Amino acid sequence: MKTKLIVLLLLFSGLVNAQQDAQFTQYMYNTININPAYAGSREAMNIFALHRTQWVGLDGAPVTNTASINTPINDTKIGLGVSVVNDRIGPSDENNISVDFSYYINTSEDFKLSFGLKASANLLNVNFDKLNQYDPNDYSFENNIDNKFSPNIGVGLYWYSDKTYVGLSVPNLLETQHFDRFAGVGANSYIARERVNYYLTAGHVFELDYNLKFKPAMMTKLVQGAPLQVDLSANFLFNDKFTVGAAYRWSAALSAMVGFQVSDSWFIGYGYDMETTRLANYNSGSHEIFLRYEIFNKYNRITSPRFF
Repeated sequence: MKTKLIVLLLLFSGLVNAQQDAQFTQYMYNTININPAYAGSREAMNIFALHRTQWVGLDGAPVTNTASINTPINDTKIGLGVSVVNDRIGPSDENNISVDFSYYINTSEDFKLSFGLKASANLLNVNFDKLNQYDPNDYSFENNIDNKFSPNIGVGLYWYSDKTYVGLSVPNLLETQHFDRFAGVGANSYIARERVNYYLTAGHVFELDYNLKFKPAMMTKLVQGAPLQVDLSANFLFNDKFTVGAAYRWSAALSAMVGFQVSDSWFIGYGYDMETTRLANYNSGSHEIFLRYEIFNKYNRITSPRFF
């Protein structure tokens, strides 16, 4: 099938050159996945779940599910978090489990600087039976990969106030090999290798009116063997309830985003990506939906939702 051939070429060429982290359009609500210093920064227990279906209509295209919980520890400057990401692409199925720790210091009356550590475990499964194999004598894909384990560590910085944030993080410091079929016999060949991803995020909230806020934000990702990725977004918040915005992934996609603050605790959001590359000829876009629930106590209840 033509579409299956295309996605497999994309998959394995990407794995050989630079293993990429899961991609999210609404990264501004999902910062914990890339920056451990974000843990506890919202001053409430934050429970988050997201589903992303990428390149709809393309056989074997990425499907990502993630869930996380992070919270500040009362009467301390410590934040803790746990997150799980499941990423399915073609014949591969990856599960990443992370534990995050953060500690902040006050840099001024309004700003805090948080330091973060991340410890993660990656489990890779590859079912080669899903591939069209045309050479019966090719034994390269004879055995499937079952729960190939690789650990990793990451670090992050997060400088923020109620209206501004800047983050710098490296969620995976170790260039571990996801899959080396012949490692047991001393060979050096591998299919996938975890490259170091460097993230820079920033955003600021402008109060345009008493019931209207505007937040431009950006995220850049740098990884060896891949072009610099730049995501730019702009969101408007009306009456601290309804959010609408747009985003642009440099030379890749245009996105539209909406969100609604159902209550002080519940927030739901949706995003749609439209490809701007030739890949748009083979799919009908990408969909992303998330749900956030926050648990406040009498000390950290806020009068209006924070915009990040």
